[in-house]
Amino acid sequence: MKTKTFTFLMILAIIGGHRNANSCTGITLKSSDGANIVARSVEWAGGESPSDYIIVPRGYSEQSALPDGASGGMKFDAFYGYVGLASEDYVIEGLNEMGLSAGLFYFPKFSSYPKYNPDKKDITLSDTQFVAWILGSFETVEDVIAALPTIRIVATDPRAETLHWRVADKYGRQIVIEYINGVPMVYENNLGVLTNAPGYPWHITNLSNYINLHPGNANGHEFGNISLSPLGHGSGMLGLPGDMTPPSRFVRAAFFQNSAPMLATADKTVDQAFHIMMALTIPIGAQYSDSRSVPNIPSATQWTSVTDMTNNKLYYTTMYNPTIRRFDLNNIDFANVQYQKHPLDEQKIWPVLDAKVN
Repeated sequence: MKTKTFTFLMILAIIGGHRNANSCTGITLKSSDGANIVARSVEWAGGESPSDYIIVPRGYSEQSALPDGASGGMKFDAFYGYVGLASEDYVIEGLNEMGLSAGLFYFPKFSSYPKYNPDKKDITLSDTQFVAWILGSFETVEDVIAALPTIRIVATDPRAETLHWRVADKYGRQIVIEYINGVPMVYENNLGVLTNAPGYPWHITNLSNYINLHPGNANGHEFGNISLSPLGHGSGMLGLPGDMTPPSRFVRAAFFQNSAPMLATADKTVDQAFHIMMALTIPIGAQYSDSRSVPNIPSATQWTSVTDMTNNKLYYTTMYNPTIRRFDLNNIDFANVQYQKHPLDEQKIWPVLDAKVN
């Protein structure tokens, strides 16, 4: 059994990059053959964030970092193996061998964790290790909910912003976990969409402001002494917000998700999820008022993942390579595989193929 212990300085270094990752957008789809699929993006406009995938075997041990840098944080072993998409060693999004998916989303200003209590450090878990604990420990959303009272979530750096989490299982249940006044609030995510602040219930209420949106075209009508008709297809979308704020991305993601037709198979639905996420991509420069300060990276959307929980497959693309890459967890022997970490991109260049010319 191997053990991974996070040091305080390591966590600070990780948080320095992670907490500037100011955008994340998640959606959910289902195929006609019954596959439950989630997708999400990770954005950070401040430059390239370290991005890796990790393979975690059964029995792998971790110990949580603590706010004061002391030892003795919560220890936990991976009862289930999993694959995670990570920055440094903390898992942003992942899937375990039982078909449970979990991911963290940036959630500043509207959350507060329990106050750190040194007397309870053996049940204290860093928010950046919450996803790893979930993936290694549980089979269903119900299991996760039942275990929440047994831990205390903290940020290891008091200057850091907070997070919230999406958890979904192969049976179709999905929740959002947000810590409000130190208490874990669990919301059934029946819509299947998640972005960032404000809290999840606010986003659901805000959708009522867009009740007029619908796929297709708006009806023409008389306007005083003239007749008005749509100028082109898609006029039912007039009023759909196009900015990059979390409320607007939530509305846009909800519209694209729920206007998408249900496709026959999981594979087709995975492709569909990537297409929808492409429509939610944030181009580099859009978040800067001074164009001279824009980093030299291809996109603010650093990577996108799609998870087929029913068939135990995790897919991803990156800003450096739009080629879809896949992990089939059915083919990984989690009892014997070694812990490993690899960069998401071996080569940071878009592949270009010459078109066939007869």
